[in-house]
Amino acid sequence: MNQRFYSLDVFRGATVALMIMVNNPGTWAYIYAPLDHAGWHGCTPTDLVFPFFLFAVGNAMAFVMPRLEEKNIFWQKIIKRTLLIFLIGLFLNWFPFVKYNDAGILIAKPFEKLRIFGVLQRIAISYFFAAVLIHWFKLRGAFVAGCFLLLFYWFLCVLMNPTDPYSIHGWFGTKVDLWLLGDAHLYHGEGMAFDPEGLMNSFGSIVQVIFGYLVGQYIVSKGKTAEMLNNLFVAGAVLIFAGFAWDMVFPINKKIWTSSYTVYTTGLALIILSVLIHLIEFKQIKGAWSRFFDVFGKNALFIFALSNLVVKISALLHFRIGTNENGSPKFSHPLAWFYEHACKPIFPSDPRIGSLLYALCFIGMMWFFAWLLDKKKIYIKV
Repeated sequence: MNQRFYSLDVFRGATVALMIMVNNPGTWAYIYAPLDHAGWHGCTPTDLVFPFFLFAVGNAMAFVMPRLEEKNIFWQKIIKRTLLIFLIGLFLNWFPFVKYNDAGILIAKPFEKLRIFGVLQRIAISYFFAAVLIHWFKLRGAFVAGCFLLLFYWFLCVLMNPTDPYSIHGWFGTKVDLWLLGDAHLYHGEGMAFDPEGLMNSFGSIVQVIFGYLVGQYIVSKGKTAEMLNNLFVAGAVLIFAGFAWDMVFPINKKIWTSSYTVYTTGLALIILSVLIHLIEFKQIKGAWSRFFDVFGKNALFIFALSNLVVKISALLHFRIGTNENGSPKFSHPLAWFYEHACKPIFPSDPRIGSLLYALCFIGMMWFFAWLLDKKKIYIKV
C-alpha cells in the first residue's frame, strides 16, 4: 500500500496560495521586486510559482495514472480533463463577456479579441502531452523523451533565428502563435503580440510535469526512507547546478520557458520539497502552518479559478467616485476601493507595503473559501 505524503499536499497548496498572491497585488505600479516577474532573462521568486505548480501536477499524476491504466480509462479521463481545464481557462479569459468603456457603459467583449492562451490552458496542454508521453514510453522512456524535448527546443530556438534567438523580438515562437491564432488572440502585456503561455514555449512546461511525475513515482516506490530524502536533495542540487551551467548558453527565462529554466526550477522544487518532507514526514513538524496551505491544495484548480472570478466580478460591480482632472467620470469597484481606502492609507510613505497588504488580505479571503469547502468535505475535481 502506498504511504501518504502530507508534504506533497502542503507543497501543492503553498504553490497555489503564492500563485494567487503574486497575481493579485493592490496595484501593479507598486510591488516588491521578488513579487514581480523578471523583466526578461533571470528568475525571481515569483517566476518559481508556475513551474512549481506544474511540478506538483506531475506529482499528483504519479498517484492517479496507475489507477487509470488498471481500469483501462486512461484516454477517456486524460482527454476529458484536458478539455475541461482548457475550456475553463478560455471561459475565464472571456468572462464576464461584457466590459465598461471609458464612459462607464457596458459593451460586449468580442470573441474576435479574446486571448486564447492562458495559465489554465498551459496547464491543460502540459498535462495532456506529459500524460501521453508517460503512457507511451513509461518511466525511463518518459525521462529520455523529456530530455529530448529540452534539447530539441534549444535547437529550434537557434535554428529559427541564429543571430537573435532569445530576445522578445527574435524568439521564433511568436511567429508560430501569430500564424496559428492571429494578433488579436494573443497577449499584449509586453507592448506587442507575445504570449508567455503560447504554444512553442510549452516544451519546457511539458517536461516540468514529466519530471514531477518521475519524482512522485520515486517517492512512492522508496517510501519514507532516508535514502529517498537524500537522493531527492542531491538530485535537486545537481539540477540547480545544471540549470545555471545551461544558463550561460541558453538563458534562464520564464516568458519563453527555456530549457535551462525548466531544469533550474525543477531543482529548486526538489530542494524545497525535500525540506518539507524532512520537516513534515520525518520530524513531524506540522500544525496550523501546514493546515493553512493544505486547504488550498485540496481544491487547487478550483480556488485558482475562483480567485480570477472574484476579481472579474468585482470589476463588473463598478461605481462612480467623481471626475478626473479632465472632467471625465471616474469609476472604482469593491476590491479597488478596499485597496485605496483600507490598505494604501496604512503605509502612505511606501505604497508597496499597502499593495502587499492587499495581496495578503486577498489570500486570506481565498483561504476562507478553501477552508469552507474543506470543512464541508467538498472537493471539486476537474
